[in-house]
Amino acid sequence: MNLLEALQIINRSQKEPGKLFRFMLICGCVPLHLETLLAAYAAQQLPRVAIRASHGLYGDLAGSLERCNSSELDAAAVVIEWADLDARLSARSTGGWDPNCLSDIVQCAQMRLKRIAKALVSLEPQPVAVSLPTLPFPPVFYTRPAQLSSFEAGLRSAIAEFSASLAVHTHLRVLSATEVDRQSPPSLRFDLKSELAAGFPYSMEHADTMASLLAGLMRPSARKKGIISDLDDTLWRGILGEIGATQVSWSLEGHAQIHGLYQQLLASMAASGTLVGIASKNQRTLVDEALGRRDLLLPQERIFPIEANWGTKSQSVARTLHAWNIGPEDVVFVDDSLMELAEVEMAYPAMECILFPKDDPNAAWNFLYTLRERFGVAKPLEEDSLRTDSLRSTAVFQSEIESGSTDFDAFLAHAKAEITLSCSKEANARAFELVNKTNQFNLNGERLSESDWNALLASGDRFVLKASYQDRFGALGTIAVLAGTRNGESIEIDHWVMSCRAFSRRIEYKCLAWIFDHFDAEEVDLRFRATPRNGPMQEFLATFFGPQPWGSHRIRHAHFQDKCPMLYHSLLETA
Repeated sequence: MNLLEALQIINRSQKEPGKLFRFMLICGCVPLHLETLLAAYAAQQLPRVAIRASHGLYGDLAGSLERCNSSELDAAAVVIEWADLDARLSARSTGGWDPNCLSDIVQCAQMRLKRIAKALVSLEPQPVAVSLPTLPFPPVFYTRPAQLSSFEAGLRSAIAEFSASLAVHTHLRVLSATEVDRQSPPSLRFDLKSELAAGFPYSMEHADTMASLLAGLMRPSARKKGIISDLDDTLWRGILGEIGATQVSWSLEGHAQIHGLYQQLLASMAASGTLVGIASKNQRTLVDEALGRRDLLLPQERIFPIEANWGTKSQSVARTLHAWNIGPEDVVFVDDSLMELAEVEMAYPAMECILFPKDDPNAAWNFLYTLRERFGVAKPLEEDSLRTDSLRSTAVFQSEIESGSTDFDAFLAHAKAEITLSCSKEANARAFELVNKTNQFNLNGERLSESDWNALLASGDRFVLKASYQDRFGALGTIAVLAGTRNGESIEIDHWVMSCRAFSRRIEYKCLAWIFDHFDAEEVDLRFRATPRNGPMQEFLATFFGPQPWGSHRIRHAHFQDKCPMLYHSLLETA
């Protein structure tokens, strides 16, 4: 992005009414183009939101951090360079490079890093993107440039210790040096002319890269939910139907290491909550045999569903989307065949379809990075490890319902369902994720920024109810979140979401019953708004308001009791 493009984007965003996104760029240099580009990338990520940027004082990064009031911001970006740790490491300083000064420089840098770390931690809970030094050292060390000096090693060790201390805090997102190196060649980052003339040390190319990466950390885009993969010449090397289950390969010895690396990444992604499904034109018995091999790097229990048949790939994809109950825009399809990719893309234009580069190891390496970009999480949650198992158990649950072999109420009565409800307002990543990713059982489709969510949790007038569920088919983890306000004998609920994995279990009725009983409420006012995707919520509300619930959404306690079906859950309340 160039400056003209950035200014045009910013100008358009300033005309947007309503919501405002406020961020501060805190750096020791003159912010100049970095602030402009950062604001533009933030505006691109947040359409229909006005962007307001501010910055700290030149040459006083630590002081700017200490004076920062996080309650007045939605996010911050902190850009640290060597000069912020000791002025003698700046090209604009002539403070002295005598060898006798080097120990003092290291000590000063260590003390400054401790001060910066303390100030960063205090910015909780607002999200803060932190960039570690990206520019080269000046020729301050007495060794040849090719030789690492003990002083440079000491500085880099201090930075490593500093970054490790930050990474444990969920509101601090440290920019990966590896990713900076991948996108911005080190030799093209520093602009000494700009540094001396204007106090801005970055080349335009490096400033653009840094702005893009920092904006992505301040307000990460929603990750994809599932990946559907082909098998032959994708998950493994070889055509299963031609050479058999024992001969397909994913090993270095079999010249198929890129397939093994792909399997490893899929296993890691599945363990951190990504859904992994298979769509293959193959014989199911052969597929089961191959996936049952003990040397498979992707455990078969982490794959659901497995679509192995001779139909079109788009038909297999359709059944997988139905099993997952998510939209195509949340899914990536991977295949080694351009024709299969085109067929699926035609059926699902919103789905990202990616070619598996089976004959190009370098392209395959970049492909793995692309997948990590699409599906990466800051920290795996307990519910992430349950996701595939819960979908599989949900499929069993639904098949028993649809079989009609028993009365539905009798079926629920013997499901041994247990709901755990918590009104704790401690930060909960899973609850925040549900509010911002759930579409179908969603009261009004409203999303919350991290600052909005943190403000909700901090408010003494608001309550947040979280529901976890398990039954004889398995545990689903945290599956519902309600947030609202008590007004006398009335409760207003403005956020209510429930995972699609929890449908058909009457959990929504149990949550509403608890609200009435816990608050001794006479009525509950639901701030409902129809969206193109919240049909299940509309169906639930039709129980009380009729087939088109567009009017008032106040439910009287007596009316709820009259319409509420039998509930068979055991209930556990936690603090």
